[in-house]
This record gives sequence, C-alpha cells and structure tokens, in this order.
Amino acid sequence: PNLVLMDTGIIAASPTRLTVAGMGDALATYFEARACVIKGAGTCAGGLSTEAAYALAKLCFDTLMEEGVKAKIALEAGACTEAVEKVIEANTLLSGIGFESGGLAGAHAIHNGLTVLEECHHMYHGEKVAFGTITQLVLENVPAEELQDIIDWCIELGLPVTFKELGITEVTDEKLM
Repeated sequence: PNLVLMDTGIIAASPTRLTVAGMGDALATYFEARACVIKGAGTCAGGLSTEAAYALAKLCFDTLMEEGVKAKIALEAGACTEAVEKVIEANTLLSGIGFESGGLAGAHAIHNGLTVLEECHHMYHGEKVAFGTITQLVLENVPAEELQDIIDWCIELGLPVTFKELGITEVTDEKLM
C-alpha cells in the first residue's frame, strides 16, 4: 500500500468484539503463510511468498501473542494504549501484507465453509477464521503445546474454539461436508 491511515481513537471507541475478531483474522496470517512456504503454494498476489512477507506474518503473530490480551483489557476500559495501537497495526497492516504476499491456507477455507451454515451467520469473519486456524493446526498435526497455546489465547480473548461457541449445537455429517 502507498498509505495505511487509521484513526486509533475511533477504532478504540468501537465495540471491543470488532477488534478481537480482527485479532482472530490476523491470527491466521502466520499459520497460513507458514503452510504456503512449506508447500511452495502461491499467494494472493500471484507469486510465491517472500522472506519479507513471512517475517511480517511472524511479526503479526508475535504482536498478537504479546499485546492481544492487554489490548482487549484496555479496550474494555475505553483506553487507547500502546498495546491497542500495536494490535491495530497487526490487525491491518501486518496481516494485510502478510496474507496478500504470504498466502492463504486452511483457516480461511474453513471460514468459507462455515459461512454456508445459518447457525454461524451471527459470527464475525475473524471469529470464524480463528476457529479455522485451530482446525488447520489440528489438520497439520502441530505439537500439542503449540495447539494448546493458540486455543488458550483464543479462549482468553473470547474467540470461539468449539462448534457450540460458533452456534452449531447439532453437528451432522451434512453440516461438516
């Protein structure tokens, strides 16, 4: 982008759920870029992931892990702190460049599948993507500690980690398909 301009005061005054959902969407950036790098998959920009894009995706992830919970607490108190500003940057600039030049994988594909289920229509994009990220990590058979860290982080932020939390109370083969 030539310019990324955001009024952090306006963002901080918006409902906390919106920024938390943004964190759920941004969470996928690193894991999807990592999957694309491992597989040599193409990116949304039409090429292969660059080292720069992967580094930004990793910075996005690290920022979310370090500042996400602090930012949520600050937002709930109506404060625009340094943690909030860092998360806003991660949710927009870092995740935007990270996905565009790093690639998409399972997390967003799973989100796309969830959009056809009526029960999930009340959920925000990033809430479904966060669930998709957890699912992608399960499918990748990542170490249990890595998976648990992500699940715990999502729980602490209030992001969905179960079908029930997405609004799906009856899981059927048809819905899974």
